[in-house]
Amino acid sequence: MGTKGREMVGEHADRIIELLNKAYADEWLAYYQYWIGAKVVEGPMKDAVMAELLEHAADELRHADLLTTRIIQLGGTPVLSPKEWYSFTNCGYDPPEDPYIVPVVDQNIKGEQCAITTYHKMMQETRDIDPITYNLALQIVSDEVEHEEDLQSLKEDFKKILK
Repeated sequence: MGTKGREMVGEHADRIIELLNKAYADEWLAYYQYWIGAKVVEGPMKDAVMAELLEHAADELRHADLLTTRIIQLGGTPVLSPKEWYSFTNCGYDPPEDPYIVPVVDQNIKGEQCAITTYHKMMQETRDIDPITYNLALQIVSDEVEHEEDLQSLKEDFKKILK
């Protein structure tokens, strides 16, 4: 923990660590949702969907790493047990019980929309008190917006093929 870095956010450090840990839990669950979805997905355009899901999974894992670094910088501890992710998550987890391409992509669009909302709120809350976390949230939300757009584009392609 950097003393001056934590001092910069002052009394808000514990709240910011809480926000970061909730997002951290979301990212791990999103990583797994994308990864397992890529493994089980079925249907036309399966290969394109798999590739997109695996790319997004890698991004979610990178986000978890960024969040962990910031949590530690502020003197916090990242959620240490995967069992605890469910008590911290903002966005939850939707298992791909129906592996057909449409519901798998829909589940992930829903997850991205939740992530966009989560990081937007984090940006609003940290804008004037923690520019580092604000910029981190801005960086991640821009990835999440791109993910939503990628998935919605796939869905548009499905409509053309599945007519």
